[in-house]
Amino acid sequence: MKKSSFLTVDLFSGAGGFSIGFEEAGFQIALAVDQDKAAAKTYAGNFPHTLTINEDLRNLTCKDIRYLLGRKNVEVVIGSPPCEPYTGANPRRKKNPLDRLYTDPEGGLVLEFIRVVDCLKPKIFVMENVPALIEDGLKNAIKWEFRKAGYEVFFNILRAEDYGTPSRRVRVFASNIKLRPEKSREKVKVKDAISGLPPPSPDPDIPNHDIPPNLSKSKLKRVHRLRWGESLIKYEGAGRKQLPNYIRLHPHKVAPTVLGSSRFIHPYEPRLLTVREQARLMGFPDNHVFLGGKDQQYNQVGEAVPPPLSKAIGDFVMRWLRND
Repeated sequence: MKKSSFLTVDLFSGAGGFSIGFEEAGFQIALAVDQDKAAAKTYAGNFPHTLTINEDLRNLTCKDIRYLLGRKNVEVVIGSPPCEPYTGANPRRKKNPLDRLYTDPEGGLVLEFIRVVDCLKPKIFVMENVPALIEDGLKNAIKWEFRKAGYEVFFNILRAEDYGTPSRRVRVFASNIKLRPEKSREKVKVKDAISGLPPPSPDPDIPNHDIPPNLSKSKLKRVHRLRWGESLIKYEGAGRKQLPNYIRLHPHKVAPTVLGSSRFIHPYEPRLLTVREQARLMGFPDNHVFLGGKDQQYNQVGEAVPPPLSKAIGDFVMRWLRND
């Protein structure tokens, strides 16, 4: 694909879901940064033309980042700071919402994103996180932080399933423009997303489609009795809320939200989904290879920005820049 002249930086790049969509929209990803070693290897393997840095962003000064970019001007900064300090699925998140931003080390990575935006002064930034990022007074705090960097910020709530992703996912995208990406005409169901794959095998022809982790005998017995949409277990999130896991997928519906901790039961077979099947629920192409241990691969899938949603946002940003 012919790239545009719009240089882009991807912070907290993970396995590259955000970059896939923006690259498909025509952007040139010049630099990607992530502190997770396995995720950075995955990113580098799939984006050989991008300079991938495996480093904690807090250790990179503005001068370092400009040096890595060869002092080129960057038009777009995208990124997904860790959501664990903010999400209601985390039973250990701090009770005071402002503490999640200002005293939690991982929550403070949102401020690191803003610092890099302040450094590079892009025309557009897009930062993804969970909607809880802007609840309970956090919204005004983040507005104030972006204002200090010289930007107005809009909080765009988007649903991944509205843009061709076969799983549900509600996320906030903080940006200095209002995002209005074009929605898909139809939603993609589980059956259509995971169809056409051969049975999992120890040496699969399709990457990451090897035999999934085994279920214990007791769990396997219970799996046989699970109906579509039912879960094998529940775990406790913030506020003692009970959240389902090991859900048997309903083939004729959009899948539930894919999380790093989520595992799904195949709709027709008594087994877990493979990493590739789980990746398809997020809209990853089959040629995108996930590296690292099996749990790391599942985590990389669940923590990504779904590529179909990223592509829709990238297309909108590209039109905005060309009309600017």
